[in-house]
Amino acid sequence: MLHQSLAAGRWADMSFLNQMGNIGSEVSRTLNWKKKGNEERSNSAFERTLELMDLTIQNHKEYAVLRELCRMRDCFCESYLNNDIDDLEKINKYFFFFGLAYSMQNRNK
Repeated sequence: MLHQSLAAGRWADMSFLNQMGNIGSEVSRTLNWKKKGNEERSNSAFERTLELMDLTIQNHKEYAVLRELCRMRDCFCESYLNNDIDDLEKINKYFFFFGLAYSMQNRNK
């Protein structure tokens, strides 16, 4: 487990927007290292992304949320393994807006 402190309960205490924003950070790292051709760092970021996605999936009970999270996980894996940079960029953009929403939400507090 790469994110041991998060798995120990901190992750469940975070808001959904915060969780998705953090996943987005790892997606971005995965994409950036993939583009640079650094497979070792890209693979590490890929594994961290999957771990955060799995933690998020474990913490949600709503069918619609679970369905979307599981589908996104599948798309991310497929895009990564097929070296589909265009799709990885789309996935990165998808998660970017969660991070943006979280930032805006916290700015208004």
